[in-house]
Amino acid sequence: MNGPAAMNGPVAGQATEEQMQLALDYPAMDKASIEGVTPPQTASPAGAAGPEVPAVPAVPARPPISAVSSTLRIPLAARALGDALFPEMAAADAYAGRALEALGDDGQQWLSDRHSVYGVLARTRRFRELAADYLRGRPDGHIVNLGCGLSHYVQWLDNGQATMTDADLPEVLALRRALLPAPAERYSLKELDLTAANWWDGLGLPAARSGAPVFLFSEGVLMYLQPREVDAVLATFGERAPAGSLFAFDAICWLAAGRAKRHPSIRHTEAQFHWGPRKLADLLRPQPRLKLYAIHRIMEGYGLPYSLFAPVFRALTGVPFYALYVLSVS
Repeated sequence: MNGPAAMNGPVAGQATEEQMQLALDYPAMDKASIEGVTPPQTASPAGAAGPEVPAVPAVPARPPISAVSSTLRIPLAARALGDALFPEMAAADAYAGRALEALGDDGQQWLSDRHSVYGVLARTRRFRELAADYLRGRPDGHIVNLGCGLSHYVQWLDNGQATMTDADLPEVLALRRALLPAPAERYSLKELDLTAANWWDGLGLPAARSGAPVFLFSEGVLMYLQPREVDAVLATFGERAPAGSLFAFDAICWLAAGRAKRHPSIRHTEAQFHWGPRKLADLLRPQPRLKLYAIHRIMEGYGLPYSLFAPVFRALTGVPFYALYVLSVS
């Protein structure tokens, strides 16, 4: 963890359409050759830890799931095949390759968007680090993945003591049950609709603030919700979570709302971006107990252009274009 990030910064300016186009397209989508990156095979990825992954039955190449849920293929392909492109960020996911294969997806469409592949691997590493930090202080803690898709963080985080919950819509859980290992001791699957007012109560989370601190994270989810829905999610966390709890999530800034068709990978789905912070205070306004614990830049390791462009973009707009935020409750 890089520690708490400063909340004060440049006053947001009015971004132009040209600046928005630059943010979405810069650097331009890398069309570098992906030769040598092969579709997933039946064996686990080289170097992956954990038990041998059993064969899974094939499912239809285009499962009948909603547009937002269909975006789960993007991080799945990145974790299945991205290690060969970015070995320094390798996820060593023992299950992603088999799941991608069972979906009838060779991953090549998603691999052409190399900076998104890198972003998935980098944010995966950061979520793992944050969760591991939490478990070092509370080995028997509770970790909940809100909108888990086909990610399988249990393989990396299970310490033999922690309780872990993967939660998503019923249509996604049906895929998980077909493609990923069945829940075992201290690990459960829960149905989740973050737009429902009572989402907290169905996850086995503390009923009172006097309970033990929990760690929640949500990967590639909140940007697809309406602003009022995100405010409600943050308000629920602030109202219900015990002191010391953390909520980590990634977000694209408000300028991306309505512009998913310009994203090199999301444009292949029918999903749309609806929310992003306009200023950092937007993340805290829904509930007085919310505190900004940290901000992590995800793409700075991709190359010098990103490292140089990110501070300029934040100076122009007041917020990062894309970042991983961590909120705590007092």
